[in-house]
Amino acid sequence: MKSKALVLCEFSDTVSSALRRRGFSVMSNDLLPSEGDPDLHIQGDCFDAIDLVGKVDLVVMHPPCTCIAVSGNSTYGRGMPKHQERLEAIEWTMALWEKAQANADYVAMENPVNVLPVRATQFVQPYQFGHLEQKKTGFWLHNLPPLIETNNVYDDMMKLPKNKRERLHYLPPSEDRWRIRSTTFSGIADAIADQWGSYVEQLFKLEGG
Repeated sequence: MKSKALVLCEFSDTVSSALRRRGFSVMSNDLLPSEGDPDLHIQGDCFDAIDLVGKVDLVVMHPPCTCIAVSGNSTYGRGMPKHQERLEAIEWTMALWEKAQANADYVAMENPVNVLPVRATQFVQPYQFGHLEQKKTGFWLHNLPPLIETNNVYDDMMKLPKNKRERLHYLPPSEDRWRIRSTTFSGIADAIADQWGSYVEQLFKLEGG
């Protein structure tokens, strides 16, 4: 029997397909249609997706970060016009985090530096996984070990001009800017599948799955 995983708030299929290559049975979910196999994707509310899929072994979630990221403090911070949206986003994200843990033994939440009341387990950079780029990414982990870097190319990356190694920061305004910035780097997705996938599978076998 295959281990089961649910990837929430992912339309790109990047993490989902990496886990499938690892041998997992995976469903993805997002408000948008999937760029992968539509038959393996639940388009709609992520809370409903959890209820529909039921108990799984692993949940990887990428909740929206616009309102809760510290980079948005000038808009969503205390005393700012949209502060109430931040408070609602914090409540929503924490409810999703808790619901995921109730439906899976192993949970990972990905987000940038933010204002959630729980601290990230670790922060990683794309250059630790073979990409010549910078984008600080946090992981909040439940029953999972921190990711271990697989291919640190920091020295090579630093030879590039700043606008190249911080490509995502310098993206010009466009309809696709948010889509490009939100897609998980393939090297990080592969590490998730290889490291957490292996970890979950080993425990799954020990438990007689």
